[in-house]
Order: sequence, then structure tokens, then C-alpha cells
Amino acid sequence: MSETSTSPIRRLRGRGAGLVVTGTALALVTTATVTAPASAAPNPVSVLTYTAKERKEALAYWTTARIKAVGKSVDLGPTGPKAKPYKGIALKTVGRLFFVNANGADTWCTATAVKSANRSAAMTAAHCVRRGSSPGNTNTAMVFVPGYHQGKMPYGTFAVRTAATPRTWDNDSVNDISALTVDADKKGRKLTDVVGGQAIAFNRALGGTVSALGYSATRPQRGEELLRCVGKTKKEHGTQVIPCDLTGGASGGPWLAGFSTTTGKGTLVSVNASLDSLTPTKMYGEILGATAKKVYDRAQKI
Repeated sequence: MSETSTSPIRRLRGRGAGLVVTGTALALVTTATVTAPASAAPNPVSVLTYTAKERKEALAYWTTARIKAVGKSVDLGPTGPKAKPYKGIALKTVGRLFFVNANGADTWCTATAVKSANRSAAMTAAHCVRRGSSPGNTNTAMVFVPGYHQGKMPYGTFAVRTAATPRTWDNDSVNDISALTVDADKKGRKLTDVVGGQAIAFNRALGGTVSALGYSATRPQRGEELLRCVGKTKKEHGTQVIPCDLTGGASGGPWLAGFSTTTGKGTLVSVNASLDSLTPTKMYGEILGATAKKVYDRAQKI
């Protein structure tokens, strides 16, 4: 690990432990204290676009063998006591988000198909798309595999066409949220026509129980199985927090309020963003307000 222990406050909102898995270690992000930009950017949302050629190459790149290998390459220790294997109806909307990071390493996050005007949007964390405060360090070869489970990809693979992030994340490591727009599958079907989409809520009052889900790189699962934490949200240091020990690979996984294991439905109210320590007891996620809504709206209209 490249980071020594720091206070919990420094581990929040891009100033702390990002959950991206990189090669053989958890990528930890540490930057200086965030200050507000002097003036607002003309456009609060930036969009990373992948060409048709790049998307075709991404689908070819992520072979079954490569996906199997990236999971085996990472071991973040035993799965914690709060994170349990998800048990319930097959959760079609949540899946693994594979990509090559800015260092050239194969890795993954977690993403969720959500209801959208274009039927092609998925939510994840901004640090799964690009490094905070470093606009040029972006990820490539990005594909979404909804419903992934132990090597099975029952709903196919969707190439990511665009990834929208807040400009505050690109420049100042603030607002760790991203909305993806994906291509149709090989049969020409749009994402939510295949797997459905979770509802998403903005400016929601904090409190209540949520399920946080993700493909943690802890053993024995090593990203092969969806894990779930259940806890009540509260506000802390300007973000939402729940008790949870999911770790690397779970980044971008959904926080679902009103979630039912019988229907597989809930309302997305945040995503896994950062941890309180290297041995986590808390998970932090952004409060989805006006900035997150602009990011989502941009993705659902592309």
C-alpha cells in the first residue's frame, strides 16, 4: 500500500480511500484539502467518450480468461463480518464494470443499471472512470457485465459509450459519482430492456435502511460473487455513511433504499465511494443532489 494511516476526515470525498482494485492492491487516493474553485465551470459535467473502434476493442479485450485472471490477481484479505453474500432473486441490474486503469492495469468496479430516458444508463463512482484532480488520467476498455456471478454473464456484456462525471471531481476530487451510457448488446437490445433498471432518487432526506452491494476483492469471493451490507444511513462530514466493510472492487456499487430480495428492486440513493480505514468499518457515499442529477441527466440524454 502506498498510503499510511490518516484521519477519517481525510479519507472522504476523494480525499480518502478509493475502492478501485488495481493489479494486486487497493488504490488509495490522497490529495490536499479540497477548496472550492474560484468560479464555476461553464459546464458542470464532463463527458468521456469512447469511439466505436475503442468500444469494439473493449468487448474483444475482456475475454472470459481475462476476467477470471483479474479476480485471481487480487486478494484484499478475508471478507469482513458485515459483508454477506447476496441472497435473493437474481439481481440483474447490478454487475461488474471492467476496465484498464490509467496505469495500464486490468481492474474492476461495480455499477448499476438505472431507469433512464435512453434505457442505457448505469451509475457508478467517478473514481471508477478517472482519477480525481487529474483530468488526463482516464480509464479505457470499459465494459459493463450486469448480473455477473461466478464466471457467468447471463445478460451479456455492454460496452461503455460515454462516462459523465462532475467537473468538480475532475478538478477538485469532489462529488465521487458517475453516470455511464452503454451501447446496445449484440442483439441490438438496450440495457434496461434486457435487465430492467433501478429507480434513482435525488435530494432525498437522509436516514432509513439501505443495502450496499458490490463485488469486493476479498476472499473467498475475489470479485466472483455479489456481497451486501445492510445499515442505516446518517450524515457525516458532508457525505452519507453506513456501517459496512466492503472494500476494493465494490466501488460504485449501489446503495438501495426500500430494497427487496424478493423483487430485486429498490431506489438508488448513493454509491460506494470511500472507506474509513484500511480495515474498514464504515462506507461513505455522496449525497445525491443537484450535481449528481446533472450528471445523470447528461448520461440519459446521450
